[in-house]
Amino acid sequence: MPNRRSKGVSGRGFPNNANVEQSAKAVFKSEEIPWELPYTFLGLDEEGSALETARSVILPVPYEATTSYGAGAASGPKAIIESSRYMELYDQELKSNPSSLGIHTLPGLELTRDSPKAAMDELQAAYATILEAINDRFLVMLGGEHSVSGPAILSQVKQHGRVSVLQLDAHLDLRTEFDGSQYSHACVMSRVQDSVDIVSVGIRGAAQDEVCVAETNDNITVVWADEMWADDGWINRVMDSLGDPVYITFDVDYFDPSLMPSTGTPEPGGGDWYRTLKLLRSVFREKNVVGCDVVELAPAPGAHAADFLAAKLVYKLIGYHLESTGSLVS
Repeated sequence: MPNRRSKGVSGRGFPNNANVEQSAKAVFKSEEIPWELPYTFLGLDEEGSALETARSVILPVPYEATTSYGAGAASGPKAIIESSRYMELYDQELKSNPSSLGIHTLPGLELTRDSPKAAMDELQAAYATILEAINDRFLVMLGGEHSVSGPAILSQVKQHGRVSVLQLDAHLDLRTEFDGSQYSHACVMSRVQDSVDIVSVGIRGAAQDEVCVAETNDNITVVWADEMWADDGWINRVMDSLGDPVYITFDVDYFDPSLMPSTGTPEPGGGDWYRTLKLLRSVFREKNVVGCDVVELAPAPGAHAADFLAAKLVYKLIGYHLESTGSLVS
């Protein structure tokens, strides 16, 4: 996909001067100048990304403060948005162009550096405000380290009541503290555990005390990565364990490192692409998914395939949501 505006590509064209603010592009004869695509998710133009008409909203949260191994998650949202600008808009599986229903990209949140607690408190207040303001639009948050998921989940609980959290991850993240902080990325599910039901999928790295927590709490279901290879029975187990509504938190280290090397704490094994999509589509079809996040992409120079995978995953989540509401047009 050429990374420039085109008269022939719907959603990636030139601004309609009657409908957008005056800008440098609006002053010139836009179609005579080879402007690059906007820095929005998928590079959607002003009309395609307008909040007033968009059915989905992207919230970048480039936060990183408690990384325990490989750093770089703060650059994840930017890498996802940048690589998305080169993606094709048509989804062959859905036989539709989900972007035609509009995807608005919000500015990134710049959270306080006073402390991890202060940052998470600030994020929860901001997320709740955004959630209320966008009404029934579908909100996808881009991290950033996994700790950002906690405030988002708690805000969704406040709006919808108890939710089921589908956690796709290599790690349980059930520690009560890590490296001296209760707000570490390794503690995110512990911080929401009392307010939600958790279904963790793809797990292959856990401390013994985390396993004990999972095994002794009826509201936590774990599908270990090595259970996912014999057949697809694990998908049925996930579906049976999820309640309604559902929030999806997707740590990209869920994927096998051969697919996703660009993450802070990669673990051998893990999910593959098509069976993961099969699970996600089933969840959207059978459950009310109220929001999701994609976190822990740590872009590495030259490893653009990982960035592209994360961007494609985000677009798939949006597409499955639109399909579940009957909004897609072939």
